Parts: sequence; structure tokens; C-alpha cells
Amino acid sequence: MVGAGKDLNIYLANRDAMGKFNPRSNQSIYQELPKAMKHSFSRPIPAYFNGRLYYASTDDTLREYRLQNARLVAQPVSQTALKFGYPGTTPSISANGSRNAIVWAVENVKFSYAAGYSSPAVLHAYDASNLAHELYSSNTAPSGRDHFGVGNKFITPMISDGRVYVGTPNSVAVFGLLGTSKSGIR
Repeated sequence: MVGAGKDLNIYLANRDAMGKFNPRSNQSIYQELPKAMKHSFSRPIPAYFNGRLYYASTDDTLREYRLQNARLVAQPVSQTALKFGYPGTTPSISANGSRNAIVWAVENVKFSYAAGYSSPAVLHAYDASNLAHELYSSNTAPSGRDHFGVGNKFITPMISDGRVYVGTPNSVAVFGLLGTSKSGIR
């Protein structure tokens, strides 16, 4: 089991020894990566795929950690160029079995506590084996075609049946291949 908190640490927990806290020796913690994240105003939620863990904290890049010998390698093996602002991002994975994996992440842009989110959120797709390779961004489509509304906290892309669904405060955006239609969705 894995988790992270506002202390910026990533924890691997022993799921078979939960609830056995001892101030001298915490038997629940299997591995701790201290200060693995830069900032966290929220509790980051990872995505897991094929021995890899994907995490992003507030105002930091999305990072790929690998598991080796049942432990996380302390340094990320790849990361995005983009830093995700407040509140970070919660990634999702799509794949064809164990191949062709894509990491999906939503970037919330221009947040202020007084005004909330004031510009369109952006959906990003990254090669899961190298996060430096961005496959898609809803910001780069011609004439704003793929803009889908303002952001919100904790937006997690959902993938189903070859489509990516992204919720906003007042709608759901559906992304898929152009020129295909299923159930009237385009």
C-alpha cells in the first residue's frame, strides 16, 4: 500500500501489519521516501501501472517512480517539464494490457483564493515510460477546439471504452479520436 501526506513524504505500508504503531518502531511503514515531493497543500494521490508509480504534488512536476525489489527507487526515473499548480494533479492511466500506457493529468490554470479558477483547465497526456514525452495537450488544438471549461480541485480524468472523461464544475468533457462517433458523442 502506498500513500503520501502534507509532510511531503511517500510511504509504502505493510498492508499485513496495519495498526501496529509503536513510537520506537512503526511496523506499518515498510519504506519511507522523506521529502520526495516539493510542496503539498493537498494529499497527493498516485496512479500505479506495471511496477511504476506516478505522483505530483502542488507546484511540482508529475514524477514516475519505479518499484525494484519490492521498494520504490528513491529518485524518479522520469518527470514532466510542466509544473502542476495548485492543487497538483491526480493522474490516471490508460493502456492496452501492459503496453502503450498513457498517463493522463489535468492542469488547473490561474487559481486565486479570491476568484477561484479563472481560465480553462488543460488535459495532458504523457508517455507512461517517459514523462518528458508529452503526447497531447488540450491547449495545443487549433482555435481552442479542445478547451473544456475552468478547472476545479481534484479533477481526475476517467478512461473508459477509448474515451477520456473530465469533470468540471458544471459539465463533463469527453475526449476521443476525431472522426469517430459512439452513442452520438462527438
